Amino acid sequence: MYVVAFNGSPRSNGNTYQALKTVCAELVKNEIDTKIIQVGDKTIKGCLGCGDCARNKDERCITDDSVNAWIQKMKESEGILLGSPVHYSGISGAMKSFLDRAFMVAGVNKSLFRYKVGASVAAVRRSGGLPAFHQLNNYLSYSEMFIPTSNYWNVIHGTIPGEAEKDAEGLQIMRILGKNMAWLMKVIKYGKGQVTPPEREKKTATNFIR
Repeated sequence: MYVVAFNGSPRSNGNTYQALKTVCAELVKNEIDTKIIQVGDKTIKGCLGCGDCARNKDERCITDDSVNAWIQKMKESEGILLGSPVHYSGISGAMKSFLDRAFMVAGVNKSLFRYKVGASVAAVRRSGGLPAFHQLNNYLSYSEMFIPTSNYWNVIHGTIPGEAEKDAEGLQIMRILGKNMAWLMKVIKYGKGQVTPPEREKKTATNFIR
C-alpha cells in the first residue's frame, strides 16, 4: 500500500512538513510506503473554470504543469495526505490552486479518489488552524473518501521551522492519526471482495436560480 502526501507550505522543511513526516512515520511502521511532495513553493495556476477536464475526460487539467503528474500519483495511491500552513485562517494559495484543479479532474473522471483513505493536517502559529483543517477536509468529503481521525483536530503549532517538534500534544495527534490511517487502510484492503461496495451514482446537480 502507498500514501502520497502533499506539503502546501512554501517551506520544504517547516512545521507542516514535520506534521506530515510524523504521520508518515507511523504509516511506514505499518509497512505502508509514503512519499511527500512539495507543493507550496511552486507556481501553480488556479482553476480556469473552462470545463475542458469534464469534456475531455482524460484525467488531465488543460493547464499542463505538475498538477497532472500529481493527479496520477493520487490515483495510484491507496491513501492521500494533505498538509498546509495557515494563511489568514485558510490554506496556502498554492495548495488551494492545486486542490481545486486536482479534485475537479478527479470528480469528472468517474470519481478517481472515491473510497481512498484521506486525511488532512494544518500547521499554525496561533489561531486559524481549524478553519484551514476543515477547508482541506472539504475536498476529501466531497470525493467520497474515507477520513480517519485522531484524538483531537489535526492541528500542530509552531512559528519558525522546528518549533512544531516542541508541541507534544500536536505530535501525539499526528502519531495517532498515522496509526488510525494505517488501520483503516488495512481494513479496506482486507475487506475488498468480502463486502460489495455501493454502486456509484451519477452526480445530480440542482440549480436554485432558473
